[in-house]
Amino acid sequence: MLFTELLKMAGLSLVSNKLRTALTMLGIIIGVCAVIAMVSVGMGVRKNVVDSISRLGSNMLVVMSGSSNRTGVRGGAGSVQTLTYDDAQAIKSRIKNIDYVSPVVQGTYQIVYGHENWSTTVSGVIPEYAQIQSLTMQSGIFFTEHDVDVRNRVAVIGTTVATNLFGTVNPVGKKIRIGTNPYTIIGLIASKGSSSGGQDQDDTVLIPLTTAQERLMGITYVRSVNVQVSSSEKMDEVQANIETLLRQRHRIRQGSDDDFNVRNLTSLMETMSETTTMITLLLGSIAGISLLVGGIGIMNIMMVSVTERTREIGIRKAIGATYNSIMLQFLIESTLISLLGGIIGIVLGIGLAQAISKFGNFTTVVSSLSIIVSFGFSLFVGIFFGMLPARKAARLDPIDALRYE
Repeated sequence: MLFTELLKMAGLSLVSNKLRTALTMLGIIIGVCAVIAMVSVGMGVRKNVVDSISRLGSNMLVVMSGSSNRTGVRGGAGSVQTLTYDDAQAIKSRIKNIDYVSPVVQGTYQIVYGHENWSTTVSGVIPEYAQIQSLTMQSGIFFTEHDVDVRNRVAVIGTTVATNLFGTVNPVGKKIRIGTNPYTIIGLIASKGSSSGGQDQDDTVLIPLTTAQERLMGITYVRSVNVQVSSSEKMDEVQANIETLLRQRHRIRQGSDDDFNVRNLTSLMETMSETTTMITLLLGSIAGISLLVGGIGIMNIMMVSVTERTREIGIRKAIGATYNSIMLQFLIESTLISLLGGIIGIVLGIGLAQAISKFGNFTTVVSSLSIIVSFGFSLFVGIFFGMLPARKAARLDPIDALRYE
């Protein structure tokens, strides 16, 4: 019964000072809203990274040229050209537990169709690349092994390239110019959207590997070799076998540095997940500081409220109000402020996260854990920072309080 009366009194006190109550709540609202929104952004980054790597296949190895040690300086992956198409074929034929292998070469070129032109990435690949990347065709077909063998000038393009060159017209069967030579479009890839880094995966042109090497780029090496392993349990074994095979093929002596680098995408995914988790925690912690500021605001306003209501407190104590009842009343007021601020902050935080996702073209993930933690922390802040003003009110001497002007 006493608690119900104190709750009513606290509610009436807050309602009678609407502007002050709203300003006090503002810090909690902003804090909770910021925590939920920032954590949702961090979770969205994590999801995008994981999804982007997963699209390459959960059991992927990527062999990159590089990691050599020349004149005392270690080169990064891709810094030297040491891998060849023959290396990729050797990996496919001599290493067990492999489903697909696709060497890749890349370059940026101007694509021309009539009076239209578009600058994009042109990749030379083999048909197995479509299985590794899980590509589906919107129209037309992907090129075949025969196209690779005879170095045909055929191309498969993404939807972004198609839109910029052909508008709404089906590009299959049309001829484009890459460099100085014409290529016939035989397929249009279904849209895959943006990668975790924001790169447009539909802004691409794929041509046969040998055509890219000999007719377009004039090279004999490949940039990388994508390897899809049959099962995750065989990843380490296959990686070790690839490293042994390439060291033999490249005649690398024992004790010398490799002139290639094998990347395990499963390990990369774990590393990226850990990194994005740390980013999420950092964003949440920075936003959480505003909750502390809001708590300090509650304490300041409640201290002012105690001063303003000194005579009221003296009267209540004079007619028998106990230390605990006075303290509980002010604690209920601070808790109500943080409770209402937390609820409003949750609604605004979810709305802000959805607005970022809708208008910012960026995936956000609203986590129930972030909602629970931010709301719980806002309640803790209200109680903690309301404790000092409540204790001050409860300790007032009734005689001094009644004399207060």
